[in-house]
This record gives sequence, structure tokens and C-alpha cells, in this order.
Amino acid sequence: MDLLSRRYAMQLVCVVDAIGPARYGDIEATFEEVSSSTLSTRLEELVDAGILSREQYDEIPPRVEYELTETGEELGERLEPLLTWAEEIDETELATGQE
Repeated sequence: MDLLSRRYAMQLVCVVDAIGPARYGDIEATFEEVSSSTLSTRLEELVDAGILSREQYDEIPPRVEYELTETGEELGERLEPLLTWAEEIDETELATGQE
């Protein structure tokens, strides 16, 4: 799936999985270095792919929440070991001074 190779796609799946139904602002707060445009585009792509669902509430101020679909939950379960491994590699490189 080409979408998962795009920047921040896998991380977004994991963040929404960790937060549960998440508002855009909650998601954005975990991606401080990412532009709003990139984040919005990636969320829209994940919704279009059926990995996330987007629920818009008719409230003032407007409220939108993102949540994993069944497909997204399955993907999150498969991504978790990969991301854990990547974190371990990063920690090892930091400890040994390698990059």
C-alpha cells in the first residue's frame, strides 16, 4: 500500500490508535514539526483508504473526530512491533553515538 510509505502515515495510525477517537488538535499536538497542510492531507488519505473514519459533529464550534476503522485497528496491531523495533534501534544508536 503506497499510502503507508508516505511521511507520517504509519505514525498517524499509531497516534489515533493510542488516543482513541481523536480531535484534529489532539493529533496535531503530537506532530509539532508537521505542517497543518501535510497533516490534513495525510488524514484525508487515510480516511479515503478506509483506515480512519472521520466523524463531523454539528456543533458550534465545529468538532471532528478521527477513529480507526476495523481495517485500521488490524493495521495498528501489525505496525506496533515494527515501531517498537524502530524505537529500540534509535535508542541503541543514541547510546552508542551512531547515526
